[in-house]
Amino acid sequence: MTRYISNVVYGMAVLTGLLFFEQGIIAQEALEKPDTLNLADTPVSFSMEGELELRTGDNLDSLLNLWYVNQSLESATDDYLAEADTLMPDFSDSVYMKRLAEIPSVVDLTYNRIVKNYINVYSRKRREQVRVMLGLSEYYFPRFEEIFDLYGVPYEIKYLSVIESALNPRAVSRVGAVGAWQFMYSTGKAYGLTINSLVDQRRDPIAATHAAAMFLADLYDIYHDWTLALAAYNCGPGNVNKAIRRSGGKRNFWDIYYYLPRETRGYVPAFIAATYTMNYYEEHLISRAALSLPRVTDTIMVFEPVHLKQVAEVLHIPIGQLRDINPQYRVDIVPGTAKQGYAIAIPQEQVAAFIDLQDTIFNYKDSVFFDPGKKVATPQRYTSSHRVDLPLDKYDKLNYKVKSGDNVGFIADWYDVRASDLRYWNNISRNLIRVGQKLVIYKPKGSSARYKELDNMSFSEKQKFAGRSVSSGDPDSGNTDSGSSGSGSTAAAAGSDNNVDYLTYRVKEGDSLWEIALKYTGVSETDISRLNNISNAKKIQPGQILKIKPKG
Repeated sequence: MTRYISNVVYGMAVLTGLLFFEQGIIAQEALEKPDTLNLADTPVSFSMEGELELRTGDNLDSLLNLWYVNQSLESATDDYLAEADTLMPDFSDSVYMKRLAEIPSVVDLTYNRIVKNYINVYSRKRREQVRVMLGLSEYYFPRFEEIFDLYGVPYEIKYLSVIESALNPRAVSRVGAVGAWQFMYSTGKAYGLTINSLVDQRRDPIAATHAAAMFLADLYDIYHDWTLALAAYNCGPGNVNKAIRRSGGKRNFWDIYYYLPRETRGYVPAFIAATYTMNYYEEHLISRAALSLPRVTDTIMVFEPVHLKQVAEVLHIPIGQLRDINPQYRVDIVPGTAKQGYAIAIPQEQVAAFIDLQDTIFNYKDSVFFDPGKKVATPQRYTSSHRVDLPLDKYDKLNYKVKSGDNVGFIADWYDVRASDLRYWNNISRNLIRVGQKLVIYKPKGSSARYKELDNMSFSEKQKFAGRSVSSGDPDSGNTDSGSSGSGSTAAAAGSDNNVDYLTYRVKEGDSLWEIALKYTGVSETDISRLNNISNAKKIQPGQILKIKPKG
């Protein structure tokens, strides 16, 4: 197969590539800009390191809610994980340089102190997350390499997905970039990805990798340098071209380093560090997490609508697993039609059963998931966010009117609730709120009085109330992070109230004890079974009331 991109699509891709620069930070022109960057004059401390940690941490928060990751890590341990920093190995610069030089790569893997800082982030500060990504790499990297080979993209660029999304197909950035390769809407559409209310192929690891390979190949055609192509993938070719002009026409990443936007300066060093870490993790005593995801899957094209729960229940596949290997379906609906087929990924050992039982699958509970015309009746949106069913007789409902400078993270902090709960209660999408919007917040009875005056406080008063530094959260400081999560949990708060012995939960269609336990702090499937005298976890029924006792 040969790669063909029309001039129209190519032009759209170059223009929309600017959208990849998520933070909108412009390069500082007033700095002294050395002609070259070397170990001697490179600063040791970087704010970009913190940005990388924040970005990785945000992605991992969602990543750890994937069904197969959660299943695997529940009882897993890291035999190599050092319990003290003093036990972690440290190496000289010459060792790092030698190891990077030994990695087969056509991408320039320059070593300097910037790169070393990022290596320390991965090998020291984010060891547990690296374990998970190493486990996921066994599933994703062979697929990425096969696609990159088709478009002539170097295999080692697969490590770009580590810093983009932590290999999480459901990763969503603060500005709306989605998927393992973090495509914005316009760029995804320009490269042929289907994005609508039911399907988002930016979440499809295969389709999105084809688009990423085409985009990277187009960027290489512009610069004939893979390092500059990586920089343009992050901040857009417009910003890279501007940096080249300001540097007097130089076309080496390290020569134009100080002319690039701040996030992009850390982007390429982070890629080099990720490449190093994914190759030399054993030398840093990091083990690979054994994830219980299906290593071999096959795809089946369907040409009529089907709900993932129909497939899961007939074939006895855990619905969480089926959702996680088909992340592109937003509300569990595969909207196949006679003219447009859609692919469902199935564990290979279940493919024959799907073919044999295909008619049974499409007719199973079809009146529950669809009306007679096969239109979506009441699709249940799937999300990995923490959701809480509240007994309203035990919670007070508070109101808050959004002020200028507010964001979801701040409001959640002020009220000591999870940002995900705040979004759920108010149907907030992508952290988008507007000035004057009225929000509802639920607090356990007996603990809500101290929060009732928050709506009338100034911004600085609310920050002090939450125990935060005013300067770090002042809207004029430029440090307003709408992706921040709250520090509290309503379920945990209820469980810690001495006046509440337990919560109650009404079982819904498709619920399992394992999924219900995930909704509450410190609660396991066994805890629920014991409290409710359940001998067979598979026998719970929709409408059944369960007692839940969260742990503090």
